[in-house]
Amino acid sequence: MEGVINSITSTYNYVLEDLADARTKHMPLMSSPIPVIVTVVLYLKFCTDYGPRFMKNRKAYDLKQPIMYYNIFQILLSIFLVYEGLHYLCMEDYSFGCDPFMNSDDPRVTRTAVCSWFYFFGKLTELLDTVFFVFRKKSRQISTLHLYHHSMVAISSWAATKYFPVGPFILIGTLNSFVHILMYTYYFIAGLGPQYQKYLWWKKYVTLVQLAQFLVVIAHNTNALFHDCNYPKHVHVFCIANTGLLFYMFSNFYYNNYIKVNPKKIEEVTTKVKPMSERKGKRLSVGQ
Repeated sequence: MEGVINSITSTYNYVLEDLADARTKHMPLMSSPIPVIVTVVLYLKFCTDYGPRFMKNRKAYDLKQPIMYYNIFQILLSIFLVYEGLHYLCMEDYSFGCDPFMNSDDPRVTRTAVCSWFYFFGKLTELLDTVFFVFRKKSRQISTLHLYHHSMVAISSWAATKYFPVGPFILIGTLNSFVHILMYTYYFIAGLGPQYQKYLWWKKYVTLVQLAQFLVVIAHNTNALFHDCNYPKHVHVFCIANTGLLFYMFSNFYYNNYIKVNPKKIEEVTTKVKPMSERKGKRLSVGQ
């Protein structure tokens, strides 16, 4: 029995200590995956069960002010992450075609590794997106895509920060943060009131930028599979598979919301617009 316990302890220490990146394993929440996993499980349970039941017989909360501050925070954090990501991507020894894992004490690389923690932290704060939907009774926006995306990104960004804080994930994080600058700017303007709706014509293009981002990530990681890039192949495979699934889900979202014709909307329009003959008859009767 003692041998089994020692084996489990040895494996645990090897996975969570020996394999961990020395530059980030001392950061908050990095010692164990348990806090993140518990957070995601509670998040899913709250957004699909506890929260809706709590709000069932209550009026939707007016969270305009907190959400405005939240959007500003996400915009500023995303700008910071894009800046730091570009700092890494513009290094002389960086190669887009083959992005190696740089396990060095170079201050520039260490700086990027530490900044990857802030990306992970941002993914945790983004879970509030769905919490706000629950308290505002916007259940239609809590889709499978939304829940999967937020949950998977929170967990995968923890793993990336823990074990691979530099490398291909920096490109992914930089592109994703750029998209979030656009997305949270849209949310911020939308929250200013209906008089600003005329400035929000570019909503669907945010999704198109997201789809383009996924294609770049897939191409980047697929290319790395055919070269010796000093980076674990299984990480590239995970990136391709997960990003491919997100591309499929976001493509369906774009098609259903911006391309597919909604029969209900057509019916509503046709019932509001009367036939020409009927409108002429009505004018004649008024004239009589």
